[in-house]
Amino acid sequence: MGRADLRRARRRRGIRGFFTWRKLFGTFLGVCLLGIGSFIALYLLVDVPDEGNDLAQSQSNVYRYSDGSVIARRGEVNRDIVGLSDVPKDVQHSFVAAENKTFYKDPGVDIKGTARGLFNTLRGQGKQGGSTITQQYVKNYYLTQEQTVTRKMREVVIALKVDRQMSKDEILAGYMNTSYYGRGAYGIQAAAQAYYRVDAKELTVEQGAYLAALLQAPNQYDWAIASRTGKRLAEERWNYALDNMVEMKWLDASERAGMKFPVPEEPRPVAGLEGQAGYLVQLANKELQRQLMDVEGISAAEAEAKVEGQGWDLTLNIDKDRQKALEASVKEQLTSKLDPEERKVDGVVQAGAVSVDPETGRIVALYGGQDYLKHYFSNATRSDFQPASTFKPLVLAAALEEGATTQDGRPINAGTIYDGTSERPVVGSDIPYAPPNQDDVNYGDISVQTAMNRSVNSVFAQMGVDVGMRDVLETADRVGMNTGDLDPDPANALGTMTSSPLEMASAYATLANHGVQVTPTLVKKAEKDGAEIEMPDPVGEQAVSRNTADTVTSVLTGVVDDGTARSSVRDNPTRAGQQVAGKTGTSDDNQSAWFVGYTPDLVTAVGLFGEDPKTSRHTSLSGATGLLPGKGRINGGGYPAQIWADYTFGVTDGTARFDLETDQGAAVTPTPTTETPSPTPSETPSETPSETPSETPTETPSETPTETVSPSQPGRPSAEETPADPRPGRSPGDDDEDPAAAEDGTGFLR
Repeated sequence: MGRADLRRARRRRGIRGFFTWRKLFGTFLGVCLLGIGSFIALYLLVDVPDEGNDLAQSQSNVYRYSDGSVIARRGEVNRDIVGLSDVPKDVQHSFVAAENKTFYKDPGVDIKGTARGLFNTLRGQGKQGGSTITQQYVKNYYLTQEQTVTRKMREVVIALKVDRQMSKDEILAGYMNTSYYGRGAYGIQAAAQAYYRVDAKELTVEQGAYLAALLQAPNQYDWAIASRTGKRLAEERWNYALDNMVEMKWLDASERAGMKFPVPEEPRPVAGLEGQAGYLVQLANKELQRQLMDVEGISAAEAEAKVEGQGWDLTLNIDKDRQKALEASVKEQLTSKLDPEERKVDGVVQAGAVSVDPETGRIVALYGGQDYLKHYFSNATRSDFQPASTFKPLVLAAALEEGATTQDGRPINAGTIYDGTSERPVVGSDIPYAPPNQDDVNYGDISVQTAMNRSVNSVFAQMGVDVGMRDVLETADRVGMNTGDLDPDPANALGTMTSSPLEMASAYATLANHGVQVTPTLVKKAEKDGAEIEMPDPVGEQAVSRNTADTVTSVLTGVVDDGTARSSVRDNPTRAGQQVAGKTGTSDDNQSAWFVGYTPDLVTAVGLFGEDPKTSRHTSLSGATGLLPGKGRINGGGYPAQIWADYTFGVTDGTARFDLETDQGAAVTPTPTTETPSPTPSETPSETPSETPSETPTETPSETPTETVSPSQPGRPSAEETPADPRPGRSPGDDDEDPAAAEDGTGFLR
């Protein structure tokens, strides 16, 4: 063996000698002893604080316009401490069943959950481990919501000591009285009043289980403002708590089987948030909470507790002048015409709007309803009504982005010819589908541009299948709509899903921003104790190509210049040369009506929604204001477009021009065709092929008449207008939405 081999052999023996099992075990034992020693030292050094944390001394949050002037101040803590004897025993058990089944037996700490939480904190992943009721009480009452290893270790030590010094009943009472339940309510008594208008001692077990479920995500699970997903999760959590009570022998199985979910009362908004202020504060809080969850890795409940009344100074992107202008336009164009005492239907009309700077993504104005104190649910962010034909531009965007072709292989663009026959069966659909056009108007061969102008249902239903509805929904999701849980039904091409003005503003802002994704954002700056939390950039990555976005913008100028928004927007006397792209939308049974449009420097989505003031159920808008002839339908080209135009033309620069990179033109000249009116106008739209995830009916959305016929297309009516009917005894203008149409005598709007 050579010298080199000897050296290598000695080196191997040295390494093996270093890593003997005795040394490894000794090292492991030493680390364990060090950890135990450190914990013992920490246990001896950390005492239970004499007083609670600073929550009792909470400060007001200040909300400001973009110029720094104050919109509102919010900060009072709504809490009324009650003894555990004032809470029914089964309600107490519902909280234990929901949060910590081993509460009455554990030492106050969940070792596995805490270790997991510490590990995730060290990895920068925030809270992902479980905590006992005792730990949560300690965090709520003695500590803060910050996610650090030091705070978590103090939480464990104090929880162990509190469990020895206090009874389980005292801990449970403290937990229920310090927890945040949403709606500004801290503690079980305030929560009982906020959600069920009763004292804590009058709560049923069903109600108690819902309040217990809320603690996981108060705003997300608040039935009044929860999304479909939020309501589903809240009900699942409610069921989980009650099922655990049965398992723990706290509730009889037969009694459990007969329980129904206790839908809470509508919220009672807090004074000081009158008008639009409450809607702005509500959305600002949600944005800040979401950012805290992302940045600090905390839960929804912890984020809400860190925001509500904690001394934040929030500057919003809201432009004071534009906000006032939007409110004035809604009042002048709509609400001043409503008289619920004269016409019951006027009481169902709800308006919502969101206005966004497409270059920056900033929400510069928002309209959530007539008054936050009267209608707590924001119409600007509600997502329970169909967007109807305002979705059609996204079908075209998907076609352009995917390079889609028709069934016979022709590329889809603004000039592509489709068969616009009403109730023509969609070719290539897995589900039989043959949607009617408005009033069963047959268009024959028609270009995509003209089909967009006239909002021809049969064309876009076929286009959706040609592109592939999965691709259509994915494109819509990328540009700003929430379509992730939708089935690829062909009916969705006509906007049978649900959406909000905020989502539609996001999608159209992305188009206006040349395909760069825009997430409309309200909070400009958030500061607390001299430190500022960084808010996300509203402008993201390229969602669709510039050519796709600019082509859709080009096509949408045709809706204004030669389509369903011509009367309200193109010919509006307040227009000062602004270039406009946009789309109208009117859903089935006239339950919603939309106009979403943009100039080069401003995107605004306006929606009108029919909501029964007593039951909150969706209902028809038809006949509202009493100013409409014929069937009295509220159409997208009517009040929504009028509000949009009155506001937009008063706050935008008429010299701004679209900078479009597209070979489609601006807009493509509609293809002249000859239309054959249906013998009998249909008032009953066809059913969609499958159930849509909406509380609204699932019939095919359709547009209602609003526009004149283009001079280049003699005798060519719109899918959203009513043609002059040649039948004897038929009065022209019966289906028009503008009173001027009936006076005109032609059946078309001027």
